[in-house]
Amino acid sequence: SLMVDVTGQTRKEKVILPSYLQGKKPNTIPNKKIEDPTSGKLSTSSLATRQDLTGFHLIPPRVTFGVLKEGCTYATTVIMKNVGMNFSRFRVKQPPPHTGLRVMYTPGPVAAGLQVELEIEIFAMLIGGKDTGGLEEVSYDIEILTETETLLLPVKANIL
Repeated sequence: SLMVDVTGQTRKEKVILPSYLQGKKPNTIPNKKIEDPTSGKLSTSSLATRQDLTGFHLIPPRVTFGVLKEGCTYATTVIMKNVGMNFSRFRVKQPPPHTGLRVMYTPGPVAAGLQVELEIEIFAMLIGGKDTGGLEEVSYDIEILTETETLLLPVKANIL
């Protein structure tokens, strides 16, 4: 029950459900619906009642590099999986150069159930001229534009 905790005592605060259980995806902005006759839509009657036939999931949903040494380049991989019923296209809006971030990927359509790898690369550099005590935080949301929504991939790092 949500009314009691694991020890059997009544809860003092409300239980906050994760966004994937609430039926909404975190860090997404819906796009205006544009009807494209060549987008590969399925017209099976059993699928006609389902509204959301496209969508991508990011694994992991956010990237935290931790503490980085200035002047070095670091990279990690994020998987972008098509969990929809149709093939779908996407493109990545590259971050500005002053962030030190770069996203490398292979463009093209992604079939239903398949995935593509995005390599997130960061060149650790201090931007500010003021003394920040030797540690500067870099935080940026990478925009991934799909046919139905804009996904935001938060990236954080601390540069030493």
